[in-house]
Amino acid sequence: MLWIPIDRSSDIPLNRQIYQQIREKILNGHLQSGERLASTRELSVELKVSRNVILEAYDQLLAEGFLVARRGSGTFVAEGAFLTKHEAPFLYEVDEKKVKNHIINFRSGIPALDLFPRKTWAKLSYQLWNDSEATNFGYDFPEGRLELRQTLAHYLLKTRGVHCHPEQIVITSGATQAMTLVSRLLLTPKDTAIMEDPITNDIQTIFKSSGASLYPIPVDEYGMKTALIPENLHPKFVFLTPSHQFPLGGTLPIQRRIQLINFARRNNCLLIEDDYDSEFRYEGPPVSSLQGLDRERVLYIGSFSKILSPALRIGYIVLPTHLIEKCRQLKWFTDLHTPSLDQLILTRFIKDGYLERHIAKMKKFYKNQRDFLIQCLHTTFSNKVKILGFSTGMHLIAELEDIHFSKELLLKIEQFGVKVYPVEDHSIEKGKYGNRIILGYGHLKKNEIEEGVTRLFQAVYDEVKL
Repeated sequence: MLWIPIDRSSDIPLNRQIYQQIREKILNGHLQSGERLASTRELSVELKVSRNVILEAYDQLLAEGFLVARRGSGTFVAEGAFLTKHEAPFLYEVDEKKVKNHIINFRSGIPALDLFPRKTWAKLSYQLWNDSEATNFGYDFPEGRLELRQTLAHYLLKTRGVHCHPEQIVITSGATQAMTLVSRLLLTPKDTAIMEDPITNDIQTIFKSSGASLYPIPVDEYGMKTALIPENLHPKFVFLTPSHQFPLGGTLPIQRRIQLINFARRNNCLLIEDDYDSEFRYEGPPVSSLQGLDRERVLYIGSFSKILSPALRIGYIVLPTHLIEKCRQLKWFTDLHTPSLDQLILTRFIKDGYLERHIAKMKKFYKNQRDFLIQCLHTTFSNKVKILGFSTGMHLIAELEDIHFSKELLLKIEQFGVKVYPVEDHSIEKGKYGNRIILGYGHLKKNEIEEGVTRLFQAVYDEVKL
């Protein structure tokens, strides 16, 4: 008779418990092929359960091929159901809450999530989920909802100087998907792409995955040093962050923008403009887009991850007209389309003025955060620190005198309970930025900023022994 322990207090149904245990015995060879099982009546008496429970378990095992029934003879273990076991690696459970609470993380690009306008979003969401037509719950178009594309075209012209028709916009599931689509749209292994250096490591990885070569152009306090672009190089595109260079923070002046436009025209290539957080500019209004200078030479990428929340996963590409159809096809074969109802909620959020009010509120908040971090750095590090790239966004650069942020030092800093990010991680040509770190401040409380700067100083200058 089969020995099958049953836990009547478990929330797993009895038929499922019996099925799982017989299945496991067959897979590991404890029940061998050709072996006859007890009848459903006998097993129900033995286990003191309803015969229907055993019937359901046997039916499932028969359906999956573990058992075969022979009329007049009974139920037997099927041939070929034994599987040799391979031990899976043991995974340690990590108390994520404890880990996160212990580390003060100066990661860049994270907005103040507790200030997300959840009540407004919930109200709009409730209205749309209740009032939407049934067709809004079906498959949609890869380029995104027309309502959002129309609203976005108007918003981008008004706030960023982007000139486009709604047909030029493809809605994506965040900026990462936008970059991936651009890579697939434009690059092959034989191509070259010019990149700012440094530039986000993830973006480098996305473009390198196509097999293309990256040609780095260094940046200074004004962004890409366009005079260093070789005239004999014929790239597929030039990628840059002209409104707020990541990570160093420069803003590209009009003279360099014009140089880039002319280079693109002479070489029949594109400029890829990543406009990731320029809404949060603290000295004057946001800088006008590069795309506004030549809409057929510039492909513009934006998202709502830093303005609102990374959880929304809504970004967009503004395409030159000749790339529209091919990009739509690529988007279709990637994920069909970005969630429709989320697009409709965002449309209402923008049209009803909530987005602009939220940006105005957050701009004041982040400026206050930035000023507090700068004050803490100057107070704690005195003349040992130089602060760069703080005019826009949710991060700044701290340059520490006579310090090299090696892997060993970064590990030591983390042991002091603070995590920082070296600029060198994002450089293509290594060895230029060893004494600079990126400090994000948008998501941190003031007491965390103050404590984090103190711990950083202690770790760097070894004033506290572990």
